Amino acid sequence: MAGRITASESQLRPDPRFNDKVLAKFINCVMSDGKKAVAQRVVYDAMEIIQQKLGKETAPEAPKQAIEVFTRAIENVKPFVEVRSKRVGGANYQVPMPVNRNRQQSLSFRWIIDSARGEKGRPMASRLADELYAAAKGEGKAMTVRDQIHRMAEANKAFAHYAR
Repeated sequence: MAGRITASESQLRPDPRFNDKVLAKFINCVMSDGKKAVAQRVVYDAMEIIQQKLGKETAPEAPKQAIEVFTRAIENVKPFVEVRSKRVGGANYQVPMPVNRNRQQSLSFRWIIDSARGEKGRPMASRLADELYAAAKGEGKAMTVRDQIHRMAEANKAFAHYAR
């Protein structure tokens, strides 16, 4: 059944290196075929690459730690509205609806990971580091996806009265 509340939030342990639950969930999303150690290595290597980039950063408002870049990237990519298809009187309308907090987080994870996986030719850690760093600055493929979703919701706001 869809929409069932699980105990995964209470069972989730923070990741060992940064002691952050959101990063632990992100590692779980990066993981494929149950290979958690590989996913952890990819994410932690990406964090080290980000930390090296931060060492070269000269802007005063730039974050000092890689975990700050990660949280800023997730916050920047989170969508506030999305369009859902709704059938009214034989016609389908794209109705803009607000996105709840859990779905915002899962969508931002998915978009960042998909955009990093979409690039080829380099190790996953460097692709993920580049995507997180770009998203923290408000750039990159994941931000483009978010902007497209927001643009679509803005274009269809005439159908907002169909939202329940």
